[in-house]
Amino acid sequence: MSTEPEQPDFTDRQRAVLDKALELLVEGGEKALTTAAIARAAGCSKESLYKWFGDRDGLLAAIVTRQASKVIPGADPAANMSEDGLRAALEEFARNLLETISGDVSLALNRLAIGQASKSETGLGAILEKSGRARIGRQTTALLEKGCTLGYLHCEDPQEAYSTLYGLVVRDQHIRMLLGGTAQASAKDLELAAQTAVKQFIQLYGAQN
Repeated sequence: MSTEPEQPDFTDRQRAVLDKALELLVEGGEKALTTAAIARAAGCSKESLYKWFGDRDGLLAAIVTRQASKVIPGADPAANMSEDGLRAALEEFARNLLETISGDVSLALNRLAIGQASKSETGLGAILEKSGRARIGRQTTALLEKGCTLGYLHCEDPQEAYSTLYGLVVRDQHIRMLLGGTAQASAKDLELAAQTAVKQFIQLYGAQN
């Protein structure tokens, strides 16, 4: 079992640098994401970038992890919670996921990974999977396991339950957004979509079913 920490221990300075890197990626695409450009925009040295994040893949992994941290459920899977508390935590996860994947940064990262998918020298797709979706999945699956332990949910395979939840939340929206065919949803629309997805999930996996 991996001992990789779920929440990266970035300093405030490192988070500020990563946010600058995200801005560069959105504004200029892959070509803008150079160590020199990031160092200049963030007001730090290239040596500091290498010290903090290692090579370019390390920097990309840190960027993706920074994005993924916005989706991690706020509830502690180790703590007891009420059934309403579990529902609220799942709705928070769904809302944060929708807000993140519909944002310019997530779309830019995914478009870059898709564009490089046939190039053997890139590892962005694998980075997105490991530091993005897989990291989010571990935390949310742990929350679902807790819900099962407390008797609020019934799922023989929490990982399969998570995949179902993810599908109910995202649907085909991400593909449509990547293709530029969907307008930016309002906060109210995202909230309603999150609530609907969780309601459907509980209809499938609620202990009373």
